[in-house]
Amino acid sequence: MVDLTSEMAGLWAALGPAPSHRGRVIQVVAANSGEGTSTVAREYARLAAVRARRPVWLIDGDLAQQGQLEAISNEPDRFGRIGRPAQASPDGSSFFVVTPRVTGADGRPVSPTRLLTARSCLGGRLWVSRFNTTRLRSGQRAEAVADPRYWDALRKHADTIVIDAPSTDRNDMALTLAPFVDATILVVSESTRAADPMILRDEIEAVGGRIAGVVVNRSTYRAPGFLARLTG
Repeated sequence: MVDLTSEMAGLWAALGPAPSHRGRVIQVVAANSGEGTSTVAREYARLAAVRARRPVWLIDGDLAQQGQLEAISNEPDRFGRIGRPAQASPDGSSFFVVTPRVTGADGRPVSPTRLLTARSCLGGRLWVSRFNTTRLRSGQRAEAVADPRYWDALRKHADTIVIDAPSTDRNDMALTLAPFVDATILVVSESTRAADPMILRDEIEAVGGRIAGVVVNRSTYRAPGFLARLTG
């Protein structure tokens, strides 16, 4: 496991604390799969949860391949005991839709909120979402919606909300959510092609998003010059 402690501390310092009156939403994304976005999102959420005044939420945005809760469960010495599942929507809103709609045994549509739960760890300081992929059938897809209501509702209950978004070579979630989050963090690694994160930066800014920083997900990696131009 790559030690990202110094990178996460630097990111925390760069972003500063969340406003006291309103939770902050940060999404973490990479242009390509395999860059380590989930690790960065998880480690930043953990650090934020330790330092924040209110609970921190980690939203596992990969609605096709959930992995955050399992990863956290495998590190009880760092994340503590996992709590019981709870509803992950404060007001019944959702940040995704499933098409065609999921139906119950009675044939009636199932609300998307029933497909998303959250469990606590770190003594209640960190909550981690989990989407129930087993409810989907062949041909059904869960996709993010361009609607701020879920995030606005969750802000009232959290210090920081960290979205682990799937890479944009697989899914457009990061672009859909970019206008509704406070900041987007780009993740790169030694395998990143120089043009890819700059293209992603331009795409996010084109839809109204804001790039707040870049995390290099390798402790021994010497960053090339193009990284300095990403936020310039």
